[in-house]
Amino acid sequence: MFRISQYMREVVDPAPPARRRGAGPQRPVVIWNLIRRCNLACKHCYSISADKDFAGELSTDEVCRVMDDLRAYGVPVLILSGGEPLLRPDIFEVSRRAKALGFYVGLSSNGTLIDEPLADRIAEVGYDYVGVSLDGIGETHDRFRRRQGAFDASIKGIDHLHARGIKVGLRFTMTQDNYRELPLLLDLLDSTGLEKFYFSHLNYAGRGNKNRGDDTMLDTTRWAMEMLFERCLSSLRAGRPKEFVTGNNDADAVYFLLWLRRHFPDREVDLRQRLVEWGGNSSGCGVANIDNLGNVHPDTMWYHYSLGNVRERPFSTIWEDLSDPVLAGLRRRPREIGGRCGECRYFDICNGNTRIRGFQLTGDYWGEDPGCYLTDAEIGRDAPGERLVVTPFKAGVRHARG
Repeated sequence: MFRISQYMREVVDPAPPARRRGAGPQRPVVIWNLIRRCNLACKHCYSISADKDFAGELSTDEVCRVMDDLRAYGVPVLILSGGEPLLRPDIFEVSRRAKALGFYVGLSSNGTLIDEPLADRIAEVGYDYVGVSLDGIGETHDRFRRRQGAFDASIKGIDHLHARGIKVGLRFTMTQDNYRELPLLLDLLDSTGLEKFYFSHLNYAGRGNKNRGDDTMLDTTRWAMEMLFERCLSSLRAGRPKEFVTGNNDADAVYFLLWLRRHFPDREVDLRQRLVEWGGNSSGCGVANIDNLGNVHPDTMWYHYSLGNVRERPFSTIWEDLSDPVLAGLRRRPREIGGRCGECRYFDICNGNTRIRGFQLTGDYWGEDPGCYLTDAEIGRDAPGERLVVTPFKAGVRHARG
């Protein structure tokens, strides 16, 4: 996860450097898919959820025992997700216990079920953040969610939460089918007064893997990043700062550095060091996933690969067990990555990017990430210079890597 706003604030108002992320014991943010059932069937769903019950899910008592272990181990953040977590009958019992244990607790929802009574219950729990996923405006969103009226229902849910003072953010996964909706959603963010925008690159997992042909092309991604940087900067300069975050493509941090070179060259050296300290891709390190059956994964996109099950071993034991070759490889510094990633002059920033995209295409966890949208010249692969040229965005035109 790349927090654009954090670094943009340092561009506008330089601050003393924070402690390096990798210093000392690192405990992961845990994204917990408590339930697989969902009332929608989204095209890019990584958990391949459906509107039916799934057997074998963790009981309330099992969830509570796992939470006790997570807290004792030092996990700081729980993001409760699904499926649609609000379909789980004990979601508020689980959430209240998580808050009582001292976790930062987020809720990831599609928003369609949130009427006024449910919004009251959400407010009573006191979630630190509620993220609601949108794929576009109106019919575009409905088509992605495969439910007529889903957009209107989600907007009503967002309004109910916002009216109760709950921190709400929009979440958007961009594909070639909905990239045109990005500026409209950013306008919606402004008009509704919401505080956070999470931009997700399409990752090849679950239905996202089946629909990877919809992944945006290189110029489209660059266009989107330029827009996010400019919107973030404008919000800061206007005194109405919003939180902009991206996920599932750690090349975003490198592209931000190249953007700085063009617009704020005096800040490049300092910010490059800060981005190295950030450390890049954190799968298996700073982020973990527990699925509805209790399987532990390096992150939410690794549903096919289990590090162990919390019914058999505590999460804390599973997470410390480096006899697993994949977990050990993800923890290695620097990671041993081949192809373009291994030759990239900015490897120390992005840490080899997202491993799952390359695996889904080649079967190799340690090959290059095909989702990197930087050119060979930019990463120092075919020319000594580092000159960045951003071509005008044209739909359907690929940006040459060479």
